[in-house]
Amino acid sequence: MTNLQPASSTSHFVEANGIKLHYLDYGTAGRRPMLCLHGGAAHAHWYDYVAPGFTPDHHVLSLDSRGHGDSAWAEQHTYAWNTFAADVNAFVEKLDLRDFVLIGHSMGGMISLAYAATYPGRLGALVVVDSIMLMPMERVTRMRAFGERAAKGYATQEDLVARYRLEGADKQVAAPEVLHRMAMHSGKRQADGTWQHKADRRVYSNFSQIAGVPLWEKVKVPALAIRGGEHSPRFTPEIMTEIRARAPQVQLAEVSPSDHHITLDNPQGFIDVVRKFLRA
Repeated sequence: MTNLQPASSTSHFVEANGIKLHYLDYGTAGRRPMLCLHGGAAHAHWYDYVAPGFTPDHHVLSLDSRGHGDSAWAEQHTYAWNTFAADVNAFVEKLDLRDFVLIGHSMGGMISLAYAATYPGRLGALVVVDSIMLMPMERVTRMRAFGERAAKGYATQEDLVARYRLEGADKQVAAPEVLHRMAMHSGKRQADGTWQHKADRRVYSNFSQIAGVPLWEKVKVPALAIRGGEHSPRFTPEIMTEIRARAPQVQLAEVSPSDHHITLDNPQGFIDVVRKFLRA
């Protein structure tokens, strides 16, 4: 689906909102900032394959949310939508990002939307990627139960990588080498030599519903909603009608073929729709 190679990046840490946050810097400093947020149980490298499509015109950064990737784990009660949004605000202020493009996938899309509605001052454009605007309570209950179970350990990194699967996707569409790269960045070695996923399961223990549609009323910047393929249950025509009643400027794009993890499934398709939006 793409001839792109994964982007090189530099790894950085910053103290913001009382927590040590990790982020990747893909370059290019001095250009319009672009901040990317991953989804639940994912990490900053979710944007490795799309960053090369944006660095000619943007300074592209990708942030690990608290409890994810190489950012610090936190107290369970702080895994809340308002805290995740406050982390983004503190990060943006720390790096003095202005008129920046904010891209968020899935859970990261809801964090982006919450940030845009709460801290509008520095934001220049918003891209929300295949996010559920109101998660059914039955699914929230299942996620909480998942979060309460003990994390699974793996004897070796190779074992973790071999068993790695993308969550939230009906089909594994991403190329094997893409999945392998995401898996390699998803685990960490424990003191006893075993391996475990970097994501803190307690993020799910504390999961709560958030109504996304009403938040759009506070979004005044240019915005794009992206859905993954024609069968995606997110950003349906009915939901888009509700969103546009509150924020008429919101555009919709579909990336096909892809499933939920669009930046991995179809990197070039993702780049194309975002670049078209940003050029408009």
